[in-house]
Amino acid sequence: MTLADLAAALGCPFEGDGSLDLTRVATIEQAGPGDLTFLGNMKYARALATTRASAAIVPPDVTDAPCAVVRSPEPYVSLARAVSVLAPPARPEPGAHPLAAVDPAAVVDATASIGAFAFIGAGAQVGARTLVHPHAFIGAGATIGPDCVVHAHVSIRERCVLGARVVVQNGAVIGSDGFGFATTADGSHLKIPQTAPVVIEDEVEIGANTAIDRPAVGETRIKAGTKIDNLVQIGHGVVLGRNVLLAAQVGIAGSTAVGDSVIMGGQVGVGGHLTIGDRVKAVGQSGITNSVEAGRFVSGYPAIDNLEWRKASAVFRRLPEMRKRLKELEGRLEALAKT
Repeated sequence: MTLADLAAALGCPFEGDGSLDLTRVATIEQAGPGDLTFLGNMKYARALATTRASAAIVPPDVTDAPCAVVRSPEPYVSLARAVSVLAPPARPEPGAHPLAAVDPAAVVDATASIGAFAFIGAGAQVGARTLVHPHAFIGAGATIGPDCVVHAHVSIRERCVLGARVVVQNGAVIGSDGFGFATTADGSHLKIPQTAPVVIEDEVEIGANTAIDRPAVGETRIKAGTKIDNLVQIGHGVVLGRNVLLAAQVGIAGSTAVGDSVIMGGQVGVGGHLTIGDRVKAVGQSGITNSVEAGRFVSGYPAIDNLEWRKASAVFRRLPEMRKRLKELEGRLEALAKT
């Protein structure tokens, strides 16, 4: 694709030879002729001066690029769009592969693609242009909207619902049984049937080997625009708000409500039956044991205000020294008391 055509696709102005042919996106250090690179973080501005790329996506105020430039107020966003334009994903032909198992009572749009050894259960619905890759399982009565991508070895259990443009990465399970048991008088644990659905709204992405549990009653809901990393556990009855970001190995216990635009770093753990307000941020490995008000930035275990946690962490490292000094002071006071 030429530089001029790419800039037009991105809706950004460019400077340089519009006929330059660009074939891929590469990092500033690794780029060569024919490559498009980008400057999304100004700490890499010095490296831009020596790049061998043919063109670079840069902020409007960058003036020292040694190559053609595409100017964007949001370079990282433009980069994402450029990758989609320069390297569109391969798309199989519409229809079901001869080795796919599609129940006669399933409703599969004629433009959808069903891979080899995929299973589509009775009453399931697969929307227009949706891709179901090999070995995926779509349970009876499940609904998948248009333009979704269901990767290999994904399980979408019975009666679960996916909206439009949802991406589910390899090995994820949507609608696994929630962890619900009733303890009987003799101390044994009786399983509570988990039969309610998981509802995934539009534009959600779910990472590899993530599990989103279904509840016994009600629903588990992931709202529009939320992005979930690999190996995340979402308990039964959880509601995630719009545009939430969850990094790898986050775990959220059942019946917790998470607000809009919440960000949780890797390995954050959230207790059950809590309310996490809009725009809350939690540092990786934090343990959230109580509800958190909107807009808070928390860290540590149990999670507290980030600034307070940083101060406490600094003190924690000095505790052995402080303990030694305290003993010395106690000794001096005891000696003074005897005089």
